[in-house]
Amino acid sequence: MELKEIKKIVEMMTENDLAEFLLEEEAFTLQLKRGTSGITHVVSAPQQMMAAPVAAAPVSASAPATAPAADADAGLVAIKSPMVGTFYRSPSPDSDSFVQIGQDVSAESVVCIIEAMKVMNEIQSEVKGKIKKILVDNATPVQFGQPLFLVEPA
Repeated sequence: MELKEIKKIVEMMTENDLAEFLLEEEAFTLQLKRGTSGITHVVSAPQQMMAAPVAAAPVSASAPATAPAADADAGLVAIKSPMVGTFYRSPSPDSDSFVQIGQDVSAESVVCIIEAMKVMNEIQSEVKGKIKKILVDNATPVQFGQPLFLVEPA
């Protein structure tokens, strides 16, 4: 199961105020539980190793997020964090950043890495356009749903 699919399930849980979600397939189980401490992801795949987040922050309208200035950022699309973890702009300390301000990105472009539970998760843009703002400093913690980048859609 891909991260995009898990994000859609979390959004569905929030929209419909669901407390628990369970998906069982032949060699895969995804269990999401939502409570006062947030959403917990339990993913198991006995036949293969999976890079999936184990825990995420509470999903609520009051989740911490950087509020962009209304006028200057009108029409820009936010790339949001799909999980709780540590934000990294490059694959290693010696490497160049995945993206810079003014750089064009496609929906499949990797824009950053979020480390969660010692797993490095590559985050894709999911929108085609130009990076206008980087909202998070390198090597800082991020929350589920927190805006990371602002993109001017193409």
